[in-house]
Amino acid sequence: ASGLRPEHTRVGYELAIAQSADVIEPDLVPSRDGVLFARHDAGLKRSTDIARRPEFAARATMDRSGRRDWPVHHFDRDELAALRAVQPFGRRSRAFDSRWSLPTFEEVLDVAAKHSTSTRSIGVYPELKHPGFFAAHGIDVTAICIDVLRRRGHGGKHDPVWLQCFEIEPLRRIHETLALPVFFLVESSAIGDVSWLQALHRQHTWLDGIALPKSALMGVHGNGELVRVAHDLGWQVHVWTLRDDQVMTGFARVQDELHALFALGVDALFADFPGTAVAARDASD
Repeated sequence: ASGLRPEHTRVGYELAIAQSADVIEPDLVPSRDGVLFARHDAGLKRSTDIARRPEFAARATMDRSGRRDWPVHHFDRDELAALRAVQPFGRRSRAFDSRWSLPTFEEVLDVAAKHSTSTRSIGVYPELKHPGFFAAHGIDVTAICIDVLRRRGHGGKHDPVWLQCFEIEPLRRIHETLALPVFFLVESSAIGDVSWLQALHRQHTWLDGIALPKSALMGVHGNGELVRVAHDLGWQVHVWTLRDDQVMTGFARVQDELHALFALGVDALFADFPGTAVAARDASD
């Protein structure tokens, strides 16, 4: 529930579960000593209080855009555990800044397990962030993720853990080693017409589906036919990201976006405000 709490915090995931989200989504990045943490960025400035920590001031570097930041893989587990999460979206409430620590992947899995019951299983849908970048710095995030999931007994197509990534090879490795559901995230610039989708399927029939930006399916440049074709190919279609406070041109409210996507038949979507998305889904049913 990153619209209401700082993103990737235990309380944010728990609020999403309380609002009837089916799945919680940790983005995963590694510490220097190979522990996966739930963070969206390869740098720590945007979503943590590291800029206000004098003990870490000298460890800032310039990122690829020439901006000052603190690379997550320059810090070990204990150092990252000392940081606190902050709200990275400027128009959202800062009332909860610096209250909560950064959870590890295992702690996110613990949240889902704690809140799952015999009648309601909470899914976990990690995104492996920048695996190629981290591999170039000697950290194999895919191998670390596989080790965590194997150790905790996850595997098979009916498991409540799904994996997503913008890179194909990490998904292939997870498919081949754990047989978990895997979904290929696709940037807007890479998306084509239905023939593009059919070609992608021929190359990677082992995928369970694709995850597309909402603009790929609706709006001026959207093509809702991609959903039907993906379903005909046996793939699911997941959509990112629905936000109450960031609505596409041509839509008055996020509810209008949500109803449009459900009408297209999408199988799942990511929402920063789960309560809004659940209400729209239930109304669409």
